[in-house]
Amino acid sequence: MENNKRYEYGLHAMEELFSQEVRTGMEGIKKISPDFWEMIVSFGFGDLYTREGLSLKEREFITLTSLITQGAFEQFKVHLQAALNVGLTKDEIIEIIIQCAGYVGFPKAVQAMGIAGEIFAKNE
Repeated sequence: MENNKRYEYGLHAMEELFSQEVRTGMEGIKKISPDFWEMIVSFGFGDLYTREGLSLKEREFITLTSLITQGAFEQFKVHLQAALNVGLTKDEIIEIIIQCAGYVGFPKAVQAMGIAGEIFAKNE
């Protein structure tokens, strides 16, 4: 796929996942490094999130799991809201976190559950 299309598809995927406020915050990266911003949009969202085979909901399921595993809780917070935006339920997210506890440890799962509680409260 040509680079312009990848970038356009990436922006479209980001619009489905994230609020305008989050996208505006993410665009701060563009001021620091336009090249890195282009990579995030074109590869991260244009190539990965728009592939056939998995829905955005399924991709966010995987992303949440990966972010918990890494302890990347700032990104987890953003992607947890994105997961809700594309159809993951509160109960499904809780189960993802509980399942991760057995593989990555309770400290990371407890941190993730606390963040989930904050995000759920904002969405009520």
